[in-house]
Amino acid sequence: MEVLVLLGSFILLLLIRVPVALGLVVSSFLTGLYMDIDLAALVQRMVGGLNSFSLLAIPFFILAGEIMNEGGISRRLINLANVIIGRVRGGLAMVNVLASTFFGGISGSAVADVSSIGSVLIPMMKKAKYDSDYAVNVTISSAAQGVMIPPSHNMIIYSTAAGGVSVGSLFMGGLLPGLLLGLALLIISYVIAVKRNYPKGEPVKREEIPKIVREGLLGLFTAVIIMGGIVTGIFTATESAAIGVVYAFIITFFVYRDIPISRMGLILKRTFKTLSMVLFLISASSAFGWLLALLKVPAMVTDGLISFSPNDIVTLLIINVILLLLGMFMDMAPLILIATPILLPVAMTAGMDPVQFGVVLILNLSIGLITPPVGTALFVGCAIGKIPIEKATKGMVPFYAAMIAVLLMITFIPQLSLYLPSVLIE
Repeated sequence: MEVLVLLGSFILLLLIRVPVALGLVVSSFLTGLYMDIDLAALVQRMVGGLNSFSLLAIPFFILAGEIMNEGGISRRLINLANVIIGRVRGGLAMVNVLASTFFGGISGSAVADVSSIGSVLIPMMKKAKYDSDYAVNVTISSAAQGVMIPPSHNMIIYSTAAGGVSVGSLFMGGLLPGLLLGLALLIISYVIAVKRNYPKGEPVKREEIPKIVREGLLGLFTAVIIMGGIVTGIFTATESAAIGVVYAFIITFFVYRDIPISRMGLILKRTFKTLSMVLFLISASSAFGWLLALLKVPAMVTDGLISFSPNDIVTLLIINVILLLLGMFMDMAPLILIATPILLPVAMTAGMDPVQFGVVLILNLSIGLITPPVGTALFVGCAIGKIPIEKATKGMVPFYAAMIAVLLMITFIPQLSLYLPSVLIE
């Protein structure tokens, strides 16, 4: 009955459109009252959920992404991608995917990727006679890989939910799968571009190339600093993120100089708004997760899935289906916090490493960001492209197929996620 009160009240609150974080708090306190638990213990759990050194990296990652985004990094990364791959058939689509790969290494947010890259490239692609649904499809599907390309604050949230899995290992674990996903999307985009006879990109003037490459690489060096510091052991993830903020600040306001330093107040305001939502979610989910553990929900789910099928392959497939379905109805951060304590024990019982499960979890939920009915990146892309969601979803079928193929490869080929961490981190 306690489990029914906890999960039933939470689902009911979601159905009546109560914000997820508030729903977690209310359902936790209702269950605490039903079980006659001292509510002070739940409050202590909420506070304790934020008492983690690794969480200090999140505000720095968010701030670095906001600074670079405001300073025009998306336009420079698009220009850099255009120099590299823009001259092939369907060149603007290729540029879209590659620019999202670059941008993901800075922002770590699919929605930010769609907003920044999409606001520039979707109108450009439509003007160049690309179909509007194709322009949106390429943009939102390539943005999903931005969540996996390190550094990603969602990986830090997973690290906390999983009980302290190495952030550096998670960052490195997501790199190869993220690049593999980008390659798959490049192939699908090119095949469709050839089939529909989309135009080749315009060649870049030779005298402009050095400036484009220099400015693009300066922006990308933010991610290099963060990852280099973590991999070499010179900095922790938090220290690397802080140094990345300083570098982003210098590049944006003293090298690019597209915006005045007075815009820093607006950047900080947006950062604090995002951070407050993330930290409230983490705090709320700490109490919710504690009750889940107290009621032995993870153990019940593990026993239920194992009794359904003792085959590890079937178990892992079921986990993927569950995550894909959940991702269609909830946003990424709350799902990471809710699903990890329940499904991680099941995955480990089936032989999956926590780092590999983190990468699988993130990819599943990133697909959810571009899947109706609640895909936020899908909604943003459709708003920019000015097309109905139904039209965009229909055109997404080949992109979904590519992403599912990569998901299955990551699920059943552990070394895709574990090779780099084993070589560079451990």
